[in-house]
Amino acid sequence: MNVKNLSRVYLILVPFVVAILGFALGHSHYKLYIPIWLIHAGLMSWATWTLSKESIHNQHQRKSHLLIGILFLIAPWLFIAIFAGMGPPPTTAKAWVATATEQQVRYCILVISGVLITIGFTFLSHQLKQAGEEVYSLLGLVAFFLAMPLFILNMTYWGSFLTESFRIFVASGSTKRPDWYLPLRDLFAWISGIEVGLTYLASAAFGASLKTTRWFKPRACWSYILISLLGFLLSVLPDFSLMPLTVGSYLVSIPAIPFIIPYLMAVNLLSRSGTIQPVQEI
Repeated sequence: MNVKNLSRVYLILVPFVVAILGFALGHSHYKLYIPIWLIHAGLMSWATWTLSKESIHNQHQRKSHLLIGILFLIAPWLFIAIFAGMGPPPTTAKAWVATATEQQVRYCILVISGVLITIGFTFLSHQLKQAGEEVYSLLGLVAFFLAMPLFILNMTYWGSFLTESFRIFVASGSTKRPDWYLPLRDLFAWISGIEVGLTYLASAAFGASLKTTRWFKPRACWSYILISLLGFLLSVLPDFSLMPLTVGSYLVSIPAIPFIIPYLMAVNLLSRSGTIQPVQEI
């Protein structure tokens, strides 16, 4: 396996390894996971550089704009990877308060990631339009623009509002929650379902756009489209007692999970960026 293929495999595995380690190991001490994360950040940067060298040396303006979009779509997982050490959010108010700083960092990273992906999709949409595909790329961009304010609102609820609320609950020593707490939690469950669903629809639309431009093979594009549509369906399903659907709905709604498809698209684009021809050269 040559260096470019090794770099591509490393980048592809990142979100899956992060998810597996995060759930399997749970919360680790920051003195352990931060050094490991820094090593990973260096390796991920090296792998990205290895795949992008050809495009960087190519001075064509449109290829450079495509590369900028790709890098913005990849960058979030440089930071999200730290969740492998943080583990899932705590399930009790007391545990949440004990790790309050980490929880606030977690949701700040997610907000930043959402902004970076928005910028990346904006660049990608423009390049797809230049390549002759306007409908799907525009629909995808509009869906993501609609999702992102809701996503940021939802992340600030988890990172700021819940953290301060749990501090008050723990300090009071009472297990009873205020009357407003449950209705507000239900409201944000709805907000979460909407923004997650829109994010998956955006990914499906960009998958269709990439298929139309023939930048990827049809099989890869259909994989992006079908997985995104499945994520959309699971995210908007009402609560069921059927365990597989409940688990699936929970998994696809984890804040970082909808960002996997855009990331994989970007890695695929990065590995093929040297072969993608600007529109006037086609």
